[in-house]
Amino acid sequence: MTSTTTVMTVPMAKPDLGEDEAAAARQAILSGWVTQGPQVAAFEEQFAHTVGAPHACAVSNCTTALHLALHALGIGPGDEVVTVSHSFIATANAVNYCGATPVFVDIDPRTFNIDPVRMELAITPRTKAIMPVHQMGLPCDMEAILKVAARHGLPVVEDAACAIGSEIRMNGRWERVGKPHGTVACFSFHPRKVITTGDGGMLTTRDADLDRKFRLLRQHAMSVSDTVRHASKKVIFEDYPEVGFNYRMTDIQAAVGRVQLRRLGGILEARRTRAARYASALAGIAELEAPHVPDYTRPNFQAYPVRVMAEYPVSRDELMQALLERGISTRRGIMNAHQEGAYASEPRSLPFSELARDSVILLPLYPQMTDEDQDYVIDALRFVAAGDR
Repeated sequence: MTSTTTVMTVPMAKPDLGEDEAAAARQAILSGWVTQGPQVAAFEEQFAHTVGAPHACAVSNCTTALHLALHALGIGPGDEVVTVSHSFIATANAVNYCGATPVFVDIDPRTFNIDPVRMELAITPRTKAIMPVHQMGLPCDMEAILKVAARHGLPVVEDAACAIGSEIRMNGRWERVGKPHGTVACFSFHPRKVITTGDGGMLTTRDADLDRKFRLLRQHAMSVSDTVRHASKKVIFEDYPEVGFNYRMTDIQAAVGRVQLRRLGGILEARRTRAARYASALAGIAELEAPHVPDYTRPNFQAYPVRVMAEYPVSRDELMQALLERGISTRRGIMNAHQEGAYASEPRSLPFSELARDSVILLPLYPQMTDEDQDYVIDALRFVAAGDR
């Protein structure tokens, strides 16, 4: 690669949407029912079947899913939720919305996920829940987490925002994240995620009472749903027994989501193929560390994190700039909530989380990525590794 090489454009991510999704949205629009309705119900059923969950409840996004899960579990002022700082800030915010305190623990530096040993050490009499994050689609060590939760009698709310389609080996069997393995699992359908509805979220649980509570609270705690009211042959008046929220998904979004779910297998295969090509190429660049995949996981590679070692000829930030100058978009490692103004009032020592934020680069990865696109990225990494920007 030389300075005169033609500059390509390689985005960080690209939603995999096409004519089938557009047609589904059009059909929902023309049906006359565009807010939460029959498409949402069908999407919930399809999603539950896909992940192996008894119940699935669609909402407006994953942040509202996390908040709804914690609220329904009775988390409130004075309570603590043990989680990670190393996550998008929505994880901590959902705890804060309940008036509770997020207690941040450090990560396993190899997986970027919560360290179960540190997690247990953070539990106090005020702890009311544990919230692990399946970061970048790599499942947490749920067997270890669930053992800790059982010892302390705590519910587990899985932040599975990135983890649709990821699998974990539990009791010798491969199962999808969202079965769920904890009390509740919460998913995101943001455009950066593996499948998208533009925005949206889903809660899965095996607890029928919790599922009923989610459905009540997502719609202002209205005692009679609009679908039941519209179908009734008699006049029905609803009431509002408690304070709820407007956390509904629209039928337009759900119609798109149903198409995306049908395509999930192909999307996962494409992402895993790209990840395998990266891993093979990075094996030849000693100063870049490919992501570690424990043998109990099958990640979806929602993102592809690479650690830039100190021996690399340039810093992580300089590498990002060098790639950008070649038309290659990247992102820094996952943020840490405790390093942001909203949560920086009390100093915390989370060295592995801080190292991950500052030394990791997220490389472009999306299903439509071609060999040519990926080779261009790999060649650029090699070129900079050779000491020539």
